[in-house]
Amino acid sequence: MEKILVLDFGGQYDQLIARRVREQNVYAQVRYYDRICLSEIRKEGYRGIIFTGGPRSVYEPGAPGYDPAILELGIPILGICYGHQLLAYLSGGKISSAGQAGEYGKTVLKASGSLLLQDLPAESICWMSHRDTVAELPAGFQIIASTDQCTCAAMADDQRKLYGVQFHPEVTHTEYGRQILHRFLYDICGCQGDWDVEDLAGRLVERYHRELAGKKVLLALSGGVDSSVCALLLHRAIGQALVCVFVDHGLLRKGEADEVERIFRQQFGVNLIRVNAKERFFEKLAGVTEPERKRRIIGEEFIRVFEEEAKQLGHIHVLAQGTIYPDVIESGKGASAVIKSHHNVGGLPEVISFEEIAEPLRDLFKDEVRAVGAVLGLPKELLYRQPFPGPGLSVRIIGEITSEKVSLLQEADAIFREELKDLPADQKPDQYFAVLTDTRSVGVMGDARTYGYTAALRAVSTDDFMTAQWTRIPYDILERASSRITNEVAGITRVVYDISSKPPATVEWE
Repeated sequence: MEKILVLDFGGQYDQLIARRVREQNVYAQVRYYDRICLSEIRKEGYRGIIFTGGPRSVYEPGAPGYDPAILELGIPILGICYGHQLLAYLSGGKISSAGQAGEYGKTVLKASGSLLLQDLPAESICWMSHRDTVAELPAGFQIIASTDQCTCAAMADDQRKLYGVQFHPEVTHTEYGRQILHRFLYDICGCQGDWDVEDLAGRLVERYHRELAGKKVLLALSGGVDSSVCALLLHRAIGQALVCVFVDHGLLRKGEADEVERIFRQQFGVNLIRVNAKERFFEKLAGVTEPERKRRIIGEEFIRVFEEEAKQLGHIHVLAQGTIYPDVIESGKGASAVIKSHHNVGGLPEVISFEEIAEPLRDLFKDEVRAVGAVLGLPKELLYRQPFPGPGLSVRIIGEITSEKVSLLQEADAIFREELKDLPADQKPDQYFAVLTDTRSVGVMGDARTYGYTAALRAVSTDDFMTAQWTRIPYDILERASSRITNEVAGITRVVYDISSKPPATVEWE
């Protein structure tokens, strides 16, 4: 199988680059720059390497870098944004940041040659996001594109097959971005396009059958899409050596705990243990209002429950989790900022008793996870169920967590989901749920004054969950949902609809 190495230098777009590569039937593997060495790159036989963007300057102390010998491997390289600057720097060029005006957003690109930009019009739209620029071209390179503010918007050493672009070809705003990547993959790297998602599913099963052979694995099963796909994949790989532990922390949606247990025991025959841990989680969360602290408390308590179960089961070597790529990005990676810790990534405690952590889906987006699940035969009712955060309703309740608030939110959320379930597929949001705010307001019911909570309804449309648009739900559905919630859920007297997209907001409120 042909492989492209996406060498991650701490940017936000590395996995998006990988997706764009995979869309063209070439397998892309993302590796963080300081976790792969030259000998491993040689051994893996990559057809090409892509240097990603990043938030640093190449001259900063501790800035991401790499052994310049990577340029002598004879493997084609494409540098993007920071990767473009790093390629120039490693090749002996100079980067300028002092006194440079930044260049952000849609920009007119003027192309002037090279195989990489072949057949591009003289002018097109690209997406820029930089302040530093290549000020002095390395020996052997030529400028192949520019903008009004950036003399070296792209450079090429066609003889050594080394290329750099200051703009982002992986984003949809760059008109000919996919064409540029196609040129690099097929005309420069010589790829034939021999990969598809079915191949990925099979290779993941094969890989973990090999890597986990002879080991007992405990999987943190939530019943959501990610952990369900992870469970089925590992069940195929290692069979009864997998033990799924489903922790009922009391923060699940209405009726969900019983449904998860029924499906995995009866339909899949998975070795499943259900742990009723509601009281211990509520005790740990008492009085806690800060969202990041909630996530970390839940993350640590999950691990402690798993450790206790592992002790009762005998020696467990590996903790498996359904971590996916947006979890990794939001929890912080390299120089990237933490947006919010996910209980299975940034929320992990520093010391755990497991020898290894296995995360088979860590490099995948949600749509890719679903594609793998479909290949493995996961039923549609699980495959397309609503995404649900590991910390559960704790991140959909603003302020302190109490049993009363959880009950209110479970009922409101169930009503909202019920009202949307019959929407046509092309109108249905990719994720929708209710949030219980910490705001109370005056209302009137039966000529009497009320003072209840405000519930917020949230619905978004997306394919990767890295970005998301709020969904235009028909007003009559919103009206019915609001009316039912305020009439059927005593304690909620007001309903609002969230029209924030991601970014600047996140999908979840906390």
